[in-house]
Amino acid sequence: MLPKLQAKPTNLVSLPAGTTDVLSDEWRFLHFERNVLLPAKAFAILILFYYLFWSGWLEPPASIPGVLVVDVNRQIVQRAIQYAFLIYVAFNIAGAFMLAGMKELSRQWLHWTVFVLSVLDAFFTGALVILTDGLQSSLFWLFPFLLIRCSFTLDPDWSLPLAQILHILPYPLAVLLDFQIARADAEFAQLAQVPMSHPPYALGRLFWLRIAMLVACAIWLYAFRLVLERIRREKLEQEEMRVRREQLAASSRLAAEIAHKLKNPLAIINNASYTLQRTVKEGKRTITQQIRIIREEVERSDQLITQLMGYAQLMDGIVERVNVRQEIEAVINQVFPPAVKFEINIVRDYGPGVPDLLLQRQHLTDALTNVLVNAREALDGKGTVWIRTRYSPNQTVEISIRDNGPGIPPEVRNRIFEPYFTTKEKGSGLGLSIVKHNVELYGGTVRVESEVGKGTEVILEFPTVSMVRLRR
Repeated sequence: MLPKLQAKPTNLVSLPAGTTDVLSDEWRFLHFERNVLLPAKAFAILILFYYLFWSGWLEPPASIPGVLVVDVNRQIVQRAIQYAFLIYVAFNIAGAFMLAGMKELSRQWLHWTVFVLSVLDAFFTGALVILTDGLQSSLFWLFPFLLIRCSFTLDPDWSLPLAQILHILPYPLAVLLDFQIARADAEFAQLAQVPMSHPPYALGRLFWLRIAMLVACAIWLYAFRLVLERIRREKLEQEEMRVRREQLAASSRLAAEIAHKLKNPLAIINNASYTLQRTVKEGKRTITQQIRIIREEVERSDQLITQLMGYAQLMDGIVERVNVRQEIEAVINQVFPPAVKFEINIVRDYGPGVPDLLLQRQHLTDALTNVLVNAREALDGKGTVWIRTRYSPNQTVEISIRDNGPGIPPEVRNRIFEPYFTTKEKGSGLGLSIVKHNVELYGGTVRVESEVGKGTEVILEFPTVSMVRLRR
């Protein structure tokens, strides 16, 4: 029996042992966000808690003898920031628990957890800018570091530009709010004829230069991350192709070795039984019948070994990038050639963002061909076939082929993947077993869902990053 390739179950995408990649999920989420950033944020939160609630930092300034110092609106905002800080702490505690149990979470949950926590960090830093004199606050220099953090941690898809915008936005909002607070308190102080501890200021060129600096920093970081991600993906693809070539070569050698060792003894047995059959007397029919059975079984075994050798030859091919959509269209043209007027409607639903698969093209072609041929024969020349492709968050390409044929009875459904099992008069019984073999060879799975009278759906799932290993 051929060894199968099995994907190592994991929620995170990691590199093979012995390699290091600071852009991998393991480094970004585990080493950086959980092991480095969480302890640093816990320490910073303790310091902020002391300053906001115990140090008297936000107490109203002492009055000048005989004169009242008034910052009415600022004191209201400061009190609101204290309550916002408690909410911020609660979200960080929840995020810490999620990162602590990150191995139990899906990658999508981890990504959005980090997204929300990073955006909260940016907005609370903006709140601290209000508390530290707005435009004159030195906390502005934390925003470039926050941009670096989100550009490093988040994926370079649409979520990263969104996060960068949400990291820049708190600074101008904080400065403008501080500016309006100062103006409102100045008007109140002018009417009351009392001094202010925070006199109003003009925004000026400094404000716009800082905004331009943050925008330029975000654009540069995004472009730099795209370049790094492209280099990383090329390295991962090369490593993936190398691993798959090695595993397929190992399976090929094993299949060829088994076929070679078994084919010669079977040939000898076949010749011996043939000679024995010729020498048996006519009246000994029992012996003749047994010898005939031996020959039939030898021929059956020989067919199985020939198929095994075919697998070995197939595995000697080259692993390549295969475009799923193009390959499906090519197989449709083979199974439903335009010259033949089939009364079968093909409904295509190709999902966005489906990546190329790294495999031998013939493996995918044979799998798709067998499934579509089964659908065509089940429809008996008339009906509908739905073909759908999707790319799931767990980095798996899903190909679904569904028909509205008679369906598969429940008593037959559990045996459809068995070699030589068939319900057709002229069927070989190898079609779906080949499909199962070709998909599982890359760590994938095959599912069949069917209901009598309503049709059958065959779902092929191929992992795009398998890092497969031989199951011994």
